[in-house]
Parts: sequence; C-alpha cells; structure tokens
Amino acid sequence: MDQFRYPQTRKHQTKHRKRLTQDQVRLLESNFNFNSKLDPDSKSRLALELGVPPRQVAIWYQNKRAREKNQSLEAGHKAMQLQLENVVAENARLEGEVERLKAELNKIHDVLNAFNLSSSCEEVGSSCLSSEQNLEKEFYAALISARDPFVSPDGYDFFG
Repeated sequence: MDQFRYPQTRKHQTKHRKRLTQDQVRLLESNFNFNSKLDPDSKSRLALELGVPPRQVAIWYQNKRAREKNQSLEAGHKAMQLQLENVVAENARLEGEVERLKAELNKIHDVLNAFNLSSSCEEVGSSCLSSEQNLEKEFYAALISARDPFVSPDGYDFFG
C-alpha cells in the first residue's frame, strides 16, 4: 500500500524551528522599538547576532507588526465602545429631560387655558372673581416651580 503514497515534496516537509530565547526576544524587541521596519543589512546583522536564519528574523518582525496593529485596533474599538455607551447614556438623560419639559409645558398650557376660560366669566360678574384669583395663584405657582426653565432639576444648564 505504501507504493501508492505520493512522495513528500519539500513543500510538505516541516522544519522544526527552535523557539527564540528570552535574550534573543529582548534584542529583537529593542531593535524593533528603534525601527519597526528591517532593511536587508540590519536583518543579516541581527540574524548573525542571534544565531538564527535571516528569514526567521524577518518573520518575527512581520508578526510583531501584525500584533501591534491588532492591539491598536482593539484599543480603538474599546475607546469607541466607551464613547458609544456615554452617548447612549446622555441620550437617555436628554430624553427624560424632554419628557419632564413636555409635562411642565402641558401643565402651563392647562393653567393658561383655564385662565382664558375664567376671563370670559367677567360678563357674569363677581362670582368668577374668586376662581380667577385661584387660577392666577396656580399660574404663579406653576411659574415659580419652573424657576429657571433652562436649568434642569439635576442642575444641568442648557446654555451654560
């Protein structure tokens, strides 16, 4: 049966490369920090210093650049994710503020509508006077409770 097997070509043969020692990695790291791209002379010099083939040095540099790029992308992604979370939280806060302001506006509209209805009571006479005074008090109370319409209860100043 072995006669039917294809002979292994050089492409399929595996070479067992030795791992780099910590000292070799430190030397590569320090050279990489100085210059992340290798020219042929530095590659040959480094390979001689480390006692490894120049191709192994080139591959280490290529892998190191790829790792740095991935780390940079991950850091950028995390920063954007944090920024998105902050924007979503701010949006929720603003939506709550809009709802609060709409409720205040509806309350003021109700008081104004009631005030406009009571002003038509002038034709009837003094019986409307006490209800008109109550409406004025309600309107004033609504305005007082609003205090500064451009500052929210949590102290956020819209124009500050």
